[in-house]
Amino acid sequence: MKPNVVLYRKIPDDLLAKLQEQCQVTFFDGINADNRAAFIKALAEAEGVIGVGVKFTDEVLAAAPKLRAASTISVGYDDFDVAKLSARSIALMHTPGVLTETTADTIFTLVLCAARRITELADKVKNGEWQGSIGPDWYGSNVHGKTIGILGMGRIGYAVAKRAHFGFDMNVIYYNRSAKPEAEQQLNARRCSLDEVLAEADFVCNVLPLMPETRHIINRETLAKMKPSAFFINGGRGASVDEAALVDALKSGVIKGAGLDVFETEPLPVSSELLSLPNVVALPHIGSATHETRYEMSKMAVENLLAALNGDRSKNCVNP
Repeated sequence: MKPNVVLYRKIPDDLLAKLQEQCQVTFFDGINADNRAAFIKALAEAEGVIGVGVKFTDEVLAAAPKLRAASTISVGYDDFDVAKLSARSIALMHTPGVLTETTADTIFTLVLCAARRITELADKVKNGEWQGSIGPDWYGSNVHGKTIGILGMGRIGYAVAKRAHFGFDMNVIYYNRSAKPEAEQQLNARRCSLDEVLAEADFVCNVLPLMPETRHIINRETLAKMKPSAFFINGGRGASVDEAALVDALKSGVIKGAGLDVFETEPLPVSSELLSLPNVVALPHIGSATHETRYEMSKMAVENLLAALNGDRSKNCVNP
C-alpha cells in the first residue's frame, strides 16, 4: 500500500506525478485559516509531509502520530524542532547545495545595490528628479578593492566570497566556528573574530544559520563596532538581527546602509521603519527565487522524501 503524504506547497506537475506514483498524496496550496483544520485532519494518516512555510508546532506534530519523514523545500529548517522529530525517529530532510549559487547571486546583488544606491536613485529618476548633471549627493560607494566580511563561511558564504575575490578583487575576511582551509588557500581569506570582522569590513554579509547563539547577533553593540562607511547585508536569517537597533544605526549614521533579503517578520509589515529609509535595499526573501533553482529544490525535496520513506537517510538528512 502506498504511504500517505501531505503536500502543503504547490510543486511542478511532473514532480507531483512522480510523488503520486509512489504515494497517496493529499494536496494543500499553502496553509491558511480557511484550510488549517483540514490540514490538521489530513495529518492523522500522514507518514510523510513535504512543503515549506508551515511551523510544525507541538500541536501540528501531535496531529501526525504516523509521521516518519518531513521534507522541507528549503535549506533552512527553522519550522521544525529537530530534537522533537529525532525523539520520534522522524527524518527531517532539506535541500542544501542546490540553491547555493543562486542565493550568493542575490546576496552580491544586495552588496552592489546598497553600495551604488541603485533602488534609491532609480526611484529618483522615475520621480522626475534627474534634471541635470548629478552631484556628490547622488554618488555611491565603490565595491571593487574593498574588504568584505562574511559571517558564516558555509556553502553560501564561500560562494559570496568567491564572487568578491575573483570578480571584484576584494579582500575577504570571515567569522566562522571553524577554519575553512579551502577559502584561505583559494581566496586568500582570513579567519577573524566577530569583533575584527565588524571593525575591518566595508561590507558585513550575514549568512549564519539561526541558532540560539546567533539570534540578534547583530544588535546595538555589534553595529556600533562597524565603520560609519560600512554596509550591512543580510542573506541569512532575519532573526539574526535586532531590527530596531538596525533602524537606529541607519538613521543615526552608525553605518552607511543595508541590503536585506530576510526579516524577523515576513512578509515585512508595511509599517516597518526599514521601508522608509532611503539607505535600505529591501527584497522579499528572493534568495533562491529563480525558476530554475526553485524547480531543482522541489525535485530534491521529492527525492528526499521518497528516499526517507524507503528507509534511506544517507543524503540531505538533518538528523540521520
